[in-house]
Amino acid sequence: MARSEAMLEKMQLRQSYRNVWHTDLTNAVTADLPWCCLSLWCGPCVSYMLRRRALYNDMSRYVCCAGYMPCSGKCGESRCPEICLATEVFCCFGNSVASTRFLLQDEFNIQTTQCDNCIISFMFLLQQLACICSLVACIVGNSELSEVAHVISCMSDMVYWTVCSCMQTQHKVELDKRDGNFGTMSVPPMQQMSRFDQPYPPNVGYGYR
Repeated sequence: MARSEAMLEKMQLRQSYRNVWHTDLTNAVTADLPWCCLSLWCGPCVSYMLRRRALYNDMSRYVCCAGYMPCSGKCGESRCPEICLATEVFCCFGNSVASTRFLLQDEFNIQTTQCDNCIISFMFLLQQLACICSLVACIVGNSELSEVAHVISCMSDMVYWTVCSCMQTQHKVELDKRDGNFGTMSVPPMQQMSRFDQPYPPNVGYGYR
């Protein structure tokens, strides 16, 4: 119960963060098209690489789902973090992407824009609609309804993988900025320049070791 309340407080705290992502979801494709394509076709592998980078390649800091899920700290991560991370990204891909996102947000005080929130909400809504239509089609046994449910399910999958690939590209751009891998770039807007001057708690997202 206490952990749930702490997570709720953390979600509310993210709304007050003042920094923004260096690229939003709508511009992620143009920000790094090759990486976005790689994220679309090899999502779990990309999620693995991004989590390692988010941890500064120090796997001794790894906790399942970055400490944000009930299973965190209970999966033997300290004994075999690489295997645990590989299991996480392949078996719980959506959680792995979301956990890396939360990790970066909490470390650098990054808020999610209203546009990004709308895109993510639409993805979840479409998934719920696909699930409901599939259940109704299964109960009713109508072939036409089953076809409609199948079409909605396909649309849901397409939106899910597209949003996840854009989200992982967004994370990669943020890590590139952190690690200074952009080379010659234009100066970011003023609201993004205080990112590294803000204090943040050590080992953010690792409270369940």
